[in-house]
Amino acid sequence: MTINPADALLLAQDGNALTAITDFIAAWPAMWPNLWISTQDTIYMVWWATVFSVLFGLPLGVLLVATDKGGLIPAPVVRAVLSAIVNIGRSLPFIVLMVAVLTLTRFLVGTTLGPTAAIVPLSIGAIPFFARLVETALREVDREVIEAAHAMGTRKFTIVGKVMLPEAMAGLIAGLVMTVVTLISYSAMAGAIGGGGLGDLAIRQGYQRFDDHYLWATVILLIIIVQVVQSLGDLLVRRLSRR
Repeated sequence: MTINPADALLLAQDGNALTAITDFIAAWPAMWPNLWISTQDTIYMVWWATVFSVLFGLPLGVLLVATDKGGLIPAPVVRAVLSAIVNIGRSLPFIVLMVAVLTLTRFLVGTTLGPTAAIVPLSIGAIPFFARLVETALREVDREVIEAAHAMGTRKFTIVGKVMLPEAMAGLIAGLVMTVVTLISYSAMAGAIGGGGLGDLAIRQGYQRFDDHYLWATVILLIIIVQVVQSLGDLLVRRLSRR
């Protein structure tokens, strides 16, 4: 029986793919300790960067809406300055931002290496991003609801806390999920300058040592983390939207 050369090539490729998968599965137990430590570092970086993004990005987003024309406290000059700051923060590529804030990072945490140091550029990069998402979510709140609360003599701070934020909660959660997913990708890039986490492991073990198994493993784990975050976020947004 004569085998067509094209069929023979396909069989060889299938065999190579099967061998590669088998080798990858066999190598997983040896890689897992490093993968687990790097996964914890990634979660650590993303968690704290998310916390700082909410602490600073949420009030910044509220101010962008409140100081706009027709807002609760119209202040065009303040709004223009805040908007410019946010735009500058969003326009910088993250890899450039990481290098640009190395001095600030060293001043704040005493080093430019490791997961804790990576939190600084991650937070600075995510705060303006989340602020814009907060602004977008708050602008979707029914204007009549805000005007009704204002007509009843409700204080401006109370309107923000009791009317605007609750009404925009679904949009805020969606924006937060988008921010976390973005931070996960940023954390992988932080590995380029020794930020730790899965990105750092992929570069050191996968790229520099030509170990494809580590590259595949880090990609798989990053995909899993993103899928878990996105799925939980979508579930929460759907539940809030039904209220």
